[in-house]
Amino acid sequence: MFVKEEKLFCLEVWGDFACFTRPEMKVERVSYDVITPSAARAIFEAVLWKPAIKWHIRKIEVLKPIKNISIRRNEVGSTAGTGSKEKIIIEDNRLQRAGLLLRDVRYRLHAWMEYVSTREDENPGKYLAMFERRAKKGQCFNQPYLGCREFSANFEYVSDPLVYGEFEPVKETRDLGFMLYDLDFSDPKDIRPAFYRSRLSDGIINIPEWGSDEVRR
Repeated sequence: MFVKEEKLFCLEVWGDFACFTRPEMKVERVSYDVITPSAARAIFEAVLWKPAIKWHIRKIEVLKPIKNISIRRNEVGSTAGTGSKEKIIIEDNRLQRAGLLLRDVRYRLHAWMEYVSTREDENPGKYLAMFERRAKKGQCFNQPYLGCREFSANFEYVSDPLVYGEFEPVKETRDLGFMLYDLDFSDPKDIRPAFYRSRLSDGIINIPEWGSDEVRR
């Protein structure tokens, strides 16, 4: 018998820098103004991921003003193939690229855990308790990051999302335009990006359901 279990969780995350890259900018790394739902999902998965569960982002609260920083950095213009014996000479493959990043970011991420396993011998409640226990202790399977792995994220479990500490959502409202929602893996041979129209309202972004008409593939 199929069992579905869902419960809302909240994490507060922050970091010195972030880059949620716009796919239309090609090789130049230009960040969206706020974290994307897919990047938020990856943070929850860094704390707990199992084949039996699936994370859905429902709300993003922006707790610090949106600030940008422009940098230039060196990157390697080629990759080493699997099993390749060819050497990569960094001096010959070095490229300097510009990047428009976010700095000093802080968010509250609200997500619910969906139990998707069809096994009857498992208790879905154990995953809920497992995530809460791990998040409270600051445990994670891999270090959460803010868009790019070099921008690591600090996180803290929020037991009562209605109570704010030092930071509250910024008093800002604006249209953020179309933003990457996530990748559609329903057809492994044809993985496509999905987008949605993002709007910041008094520091809060409400994320539509994956199957809603607001998500465009």
